[in-house]
Amino acid sequence: MEQRSEYAQASRWLTAFEKALRACDREALLECFAGECHWRDMLAFTWNISPHDDCLSVVDALICHQPQVNARNFRVAQGRTPPRRVKRTGEDVIEAIFSFETDVARCHGVLRLPVTAPDRAWVFSSSMTELKGHEEPILQRRPAGSAISRNFGGANWSDLRTQEQRFEDREPVVLIIGGSQGGVSLAARLRLLGVDALVVERGARVGQTWRDRYHSLALHNEVAINHFPYIPFPPNWPKYLPKDMLAGFLEFYAWAMQCNVWTSTTFIHGDYDEKSGRWNATVRVEDGSERTLHPTHIVFANGIAGGKRIPELPGLSDFKGEVLHTEDYYSGASYKGKDVLVLGTGTSGHDCAQDLHEHGANVRLIQRGSTTVVSVEAAAFNNTVHYQENIPLEDADLIGTAPTMPLLRRGYQLNVKRMKEHDKELLNGLRARGFKLDFGPDEAGHQMKLRTRHGGYYLNCGCAELIASGDIGLLQWQDAERFVAEGLLMKDGTIEKADLLIAATGYYPQEEVVKNLLGEEIAEKVGPIWGLAENGELRNMFGPTPQRGLWFVGGGLSQNRVYTHYVAIQIKARELGLTQ
Repeated sequence: MEQRSEYAQASRWLTAFEKALRACDREALLECFAGECHWRDMLAFTWNISPHDDCLSVVDALICHQPQVNARNFRVAQGRTPPRRVKRTGEDVIEAIFSFETDVARCHGVLRLPVTAPDRAWVFSSSMTELKGHEEPILQRRPAGSAISRNFGGANWSDLRTQEQRFEDREPVVLIIGGSQGGVSLAARLRLLGVDALVVERGARVGQTWRDRYHSLALHNEVAINHFPYIPFPPNWPKYLPKDMLAGFLEFYAWAMQCNVWTSTTFIHGDYDEKSGRWNATVRVEDGSERTLHPTHIVFANGIAGGKRIPELPGLSDFKGEVLHTEDYYSGASYKGKDVLVLGTGTSGHDCAQDLHEHGANVRLIQRGSTTVVSVEAAAFNNTVHYQENIPLEDADLIGTAPTMPLLRRGYQLNVKRMKEHDKELLNGLRARGFKLDFGPDEAGHQMKLRTRHGGYYLNCGCAELIASGDIGLLQWQDAERFVAEGLLMKDGTIEKADLLIAATGYYPQEEVVKNLLGEEIAEKVGPIWGLAENGELRNMFGPTPQRGLWFVGGGLSQNRVYTHYVAIQIKARELGLTQ
């Protein structure tokens, strides 16, 4: 009976909303939304990711776009998680997934009605699901395969795939730089939309970036949120995936989804031809020869950071020991009994320090600035909330895209309070050792650090306890004078001896990569990549950039699964002439 009531309340709101929207009745629309309300549109109305965070802005934007999109047939979505009462960002709400359509697309959205005032929406999201006439050929729409099955006397599937991947008779519509999670996820989605894409990966195999990382690396968030589009991980795989399992899955995924990939291929340079609307993109292939391709779109799927960065450190040129960036570190097996300094207290720094310690090295971490530390268990308060509710992955993804940044920040702040309590003993142990802690911008934790700077935090897998116990030493950079031949000279005159320095000092920003590969003019035109824009969305990510035909995808596995859907649809829409 309670579920029926929630269904009825959601249906009543959707009916009233559609009536007001189709009439573009401003006063009636204002009556549909609470004083504090949030609307995040994912292409359905605006062909972009567009947030609005106040009632007047929401209504004005709806009225502005409705005449062009003709949104209609709003109803509680059939076959999806039914309307239910849940707590979101500390509020008791009725949450419903609804469906609707526009002239060109079928769409879904999320509605949250306060339990105390269910006639006015607090949260409303609208997400383009598929373009009419260009539905993905999956499940019941899967192709018959008659052209490649039992093709006696002709080319079989393998022959055709080999020929297709050579691109001898055509140009790719989309050139994707990077053959890791973002690149292959986007390539798979574009293929199902009928958009010809080529992935270039400088490594010898798909997923090579993961294979090359340090030996002990495993994901710091649970498998439940990290599945790939169309093909989930096997149900017996561990909660925290080792990097080589992930690399192997990436290679399998690219094969299974028939992604066109050139490995051992490096993107050298690109420039955009405004007259033809195409790129001149030069790549160096495995045999050392170069080829210039002419795609309409280039997508950087090489992560969100550029080359490894080791800052200028006083006296480093005098240091006689070995210096490695974390990107070049693989294992501590050869450093047993050695003195090692690790400069940087982010995730990679902690992981490398712990690995070295377990191999018998004498390790000291050097902290340059305060760090957000949270246990992997407490981090799940943010990361997996929708994925532990026994609902389909596509529903959890849709629910996860609903909040705008002000709501996300508020939710993060609430969860930081829970995290502090959960990790109290751990944090007190770190403080006792002099470890400098913070809890992110606005006390919004590691997730806000991820969005603003993609670093400065550690999801604890055991290194924090080793610091607290003194098994791994801790130094503060402010107490250091300079590097000397034997190690690090401290201001009190002592020398912290070292045979190896690991620089866990991060990477140059993605805009440096753009400058090197596409030139300063395009880099300046595009501007910063990642970090928060004025509207709270990630800058130049998952949407059109100021440079026509240039796109960026990146972030964690879940971000790539969710947002490559929207990038693929935006590219397809441009190829169809539906938007510019």
